[in-house]
Amino acid sequence: MSDRPPSVADGLACPVPLSSPATVQRGHGGGGRMTKDLVERVFLAGADAAALRALHDGAVLDVPAGRLAISTDAFVVTPLFFPGGDIGSLAVHGTVNDLAMCGARPVALSAAFVLEEGFPIDDLARVAASMRAAAAAVGVPVVTGDTKVVDRGRGDGVYVVTTGVGVVREGARVDPRRAAPGDRVLVSGDLGVHGVVVLSVREGLRFETDLVSDSAPLHDLVAGVLDAAGDRVHVLRDPTRGGLASALVEIAESAGVAVALDERALPVPEPVRGACEILGLDPLAVANEGKCVAVVAPGAADAALAAMRAHPLGRRAAIVGEVVAGPAGRVTVGGRAGGARLLEMPRGEQLPRIC
Repeated sequence: MSDRPPSVADGLACPVPLSSPATVQRGHGGGGRMTKDLVERVFLAGADAAALRALHDGAVLDVPAGRLAISTDAFVVTPLFFPGGDIGSLAVHGTVNDLAMCGARPVALSAAFVLEEGFPIDDLARVAASMRAAAAAVGVPVVTGDTKVVDRGRGDGVYVVTTGVGVVREGARVDPRRAAPGDRVLVSGDLGVHGVVVLSVREGLRFETDLVSDSAPLHDLVAGVLDAAGDRVHVLRDPTRGGLASALVEIAESAGVAVALDERALPVPEPVRGACEILGLDPLAVANEGKCVAVVAPGAADAALAAMRAHPLGRRAAIVGEVVAGPAGRVTVGGRAGGARLLEMPRGEQLPRIC
């Protein structure tokens, strides 16, 4: 036994893996040759964005004149791969949709990956490829990014953080504070699908349904609504975590108004309704990833609805309620039996790790 005092180095191990390891290693986060190899092998494979391939500390963009919108979101979904999507496409769609809800068309995205030691490289490549495909389909480049590695057991495979920049269309004044009594509330399609799909895969549940996640980019659908209704579109919101319930309560609180929904008009598919009844969940509080809520002036409701239904992602769109005078944040749902119930924002998370 040595008599020398313990050294900090005694607790360190040099992470020198095989030249092409099959899993993420600590050395992949060190900023050296292994990091460079991982970036080139996974993230630059098939990338066509010149700014990304430059491997600079950031990206310099030429943007059209006008107002800019910016949004950042973190994605921690479990499982990483689910029917209709995965964490890569979800990260693109979620950030593009946040920009669309500001009345903006996306210009560029950035992406940061937090990787757990031991995560399979093949799965990481699959996520990166899905992100590239989703971004290409939208027509928005991923222009810069970052990668970090955490020790085994201190992560959950991979987390993705994306930031998007977009240009707000001229004349758009989308703001939750603009909701006013008389406005109509529209949703672009079936509610609760994403949350039920992810939960069913994660928990191994069988609901005898072929549902797939509704994860999709909404910028073109929103552009059509703005073309049809212009400044009469007062509010746009994507009802992700907390579903329609959280989205409408937040809007009503911001504007100091109330909202009355017609339960008969709400597009909740029977497989979602049945799954939620079994699990004791409210489908109006279940996450969506490819749906839009629009609050529009009463005279523009029909035009906005027609624009939604003209888009493939909005064929099941519906006018589901009205903004009314009342206590700020109060949202009620007219029952099928003639009564009404209070729709509250969920306390905590009904379904964790959904997006």
